Amino acid sequence: MSEPATNPAATSFPAPIVSLPLGLEVFRTYSGALICVEILFGGLVWILVASSNVPVPLLQGWVMFVSLTTFLLSSAYLLLFVTGLADRINTDWNVLDVFYHFMALLFYFAAFVLEAATTAANGGANIKRLPNSTKTVLCINYPRGNIFTVMSEKQYSINVAATVFAFVVTLCYGCSMVMGFRRWRM
Repeated sequence: MSEPATNPAATSFPAPIVSLPLGLEVFRTYSGALICVEILFGGLVWILVASSNVPVPLLQGWVMFVSLTTFLLSSAYLLLFVTGLADRINTDWNVLDVFYHFMALLFYFAAFVLEAATTAANGGANIKRLPNSTKTVLCINYPRGNIFTVMSEKQYSINVAATVFAFVVTLCYGCSMVMGFRRWRM
């Protein structure tokens, strides 16, 4: 009795589905440019929140986690395409692209809302130096909500900038998700 012939399709993996170009050509696409903007501004959010000395660790801890994690994951994702390793990993990169950008959009939207809430919670509290003195004084007008933070003017300005950049990164992840969804549907 002879052995049955093996089916080559059953023993091999399907070819990876990659619609983005590999190598440096990825930077010439809108998706590649958006990933670069996500990395750049996401790194700025991370640096700005860290430089504000994190006045509200409960809220801004999530912002730090999301900005650092997505910074590293987006860098690794872009590096896979630049080095050409995406062609060697057998997966549907279009589905992975949509899934990753959807999850990053959800996480970054939550981080943006928390950073905006932290910044807005400074309503009326200021730490100021007295004129012609080295003493500082805390001035509290009327708190507007349940969360009340005390930030210096510098911390407040840094948190405003972090909020704006978090919003920009959220928009970039949303645009990347829409473009990835279009590539996946084609």
